[in-house]
Amino acid sequence: MNFASGDLIFDPDLVRRFDIKGPRYTSYPTADRFIDGFGSERRKSALRARSAAAETIAATPEAKGAKGMKEAKETPALSLYFHIPFCASACYFCACNKIVTKDRARSAKYLRALSKEMSLASMCLGAGEVPVEQVHWGGGTPTFLSDGEIESLIDATRRYFRLVEGGESSIEVEPRGLKRATVETLARLGFNRLSVGVQDFDADVQSAIHRVQSEEETRAVVEAARASGFQSIGVDLIYGLPRQSAARFARTLERIVSIDPDRVSVYNYAHLPALFKAQRRINAAELPSAEERLRILSLTIRVLCDAGYVFIGMDHFAKPDDELARAQREKRLHRNFQGYSTRPDCDMLAFGVSAISKLGAAYDQNVKTLDEYYAALDRGEFPVSRGIVLDDDDLLRRAVIQSLMCHFELPFAAFESAYRIDFENYFSVEIAELGEMEKAGLVSLEKNRIAVLPPGRILVRAISMVFDRRLREDRGNTRYSKII
Repeated sequence: MNFASGDLIFDPDLVRRFDIKGPRYTSYPTADRFIDGFGSERRKSALRARSAAAETIAATPEAKGAKGMKEAKETPALSLYFHIPFCASACYFCACNKIVTKDRARSAKYLRALSKEMSLASMCLGAGEVPVEQVHWGGGTPTFLSDGEIESLIDATRRYFRLVEGGESSIEVEPRGLKRATVETLARLGFNRLSVGVQDFDADVQSAIHRVQSEEETRAVVEAARASGFQSIGVDLIYGLPRQSAARFARTLERIVSIDPDRVSVYNYAHLPALFKAQRRINAAELPSAEERLRILSLTIRVLCDAGYVFIGMDHFAKPDDELARAQREKRLHRNFQGYSTRPDCDMLAFGVSAISKLGAAYDQNVKTLDEYYAALDRGEFPVSRGIVLDDDDLLRRAVIQSLMCHFELPFAAFESAYRIDFENYFSVEIAELGEMEKAGLVSLEKNRIAVLPPGRILVRAISMVFDRRLREDRGNTRYSKII
């Protein structure tokens, strides 16, 4: 099905031609490029360097006047991420770092550990003095925590950081068993954006992925969030799951449109049972064919665009008046480990097992098991296990890929001014490689910029891969799933 909707054209022939394996680019370099050997001292150094830079800027005479404030180089805003790994049951499709348990008491020790990790960070940054513009809780299942534990973690966060007025606080929730009182508690504590996992409403698909969830309980959570004053409510879907078909998924889409969320994310299921143990319970023979997956995706784009949603990029849609769509129009859309973000480039300080932080020109990741996590904190150390320091070329390519993923263009002058390069000369190999995509109508190679054309927007990951130097040096990489 070839169709156009706004600035997006879905051409199945082009998708088949350019549907290659590649990263999602929630970071550059991607997390699979991280190396072992990062540890507590490196995290401390990064935090202290951030703190020292902020103090230096605040102390400069130029920073005291309005004109000087504009000229002074500011410390990047700070974002916080909390990984809550616990889940009451296993969803077979899931590739997240999670701990499946019915024992609700296990979360108490974990919350104490999160508080210890925040305390270590505050000692490097300055307790209570660091403004935070964005907070996100992911998992696992953050609402595995009791209402009292949720409040306890928020109180601990406020003890060590200053959550700014008007900031974004988002949380991923599991609708099954989620009470209205908990949604109201989240709103009272300052959460203003909710992400609701659905995947698919079809009963056969739900049975195959071990996630039986009624439309009624999903609607109840969304309605409770609206009544509680949440600014934005998102719904997550997955295509490519076992027993799915375009006809069946059409019924799910019809229900989603009637629920009327502010945002819809439609992720491509990556079946990688060798990497993710839970996926071994999925019957690969029941997965939809490549052609059926394309029909599902084509249908999804058409239905959501016809319902008035704006295609943000990759797998994200939003209503035109949602902050995500506004951020894209205003050229302040960003991409991080949680997907598309409304805030500009932030330092991200992440807490919990496997959580990834971005501090200055480096990424680092925490250990992946509870035993390692608790042991490091008991020693008074950050539980960091691996990471990467970005060189000048990495920083440039990160900005290039960000611009493609968020704004579908590369204005040469902006990069030449910021990075002191001749864009066409620096990226001569990449521009030549884009020739095939230009002939196919995915991109336009202009005198002063590269623009992603409407047929190329759904394939922006493939276009971004051209600028991934580390991937270019590792052509035999098979770690990734297909981009579509």
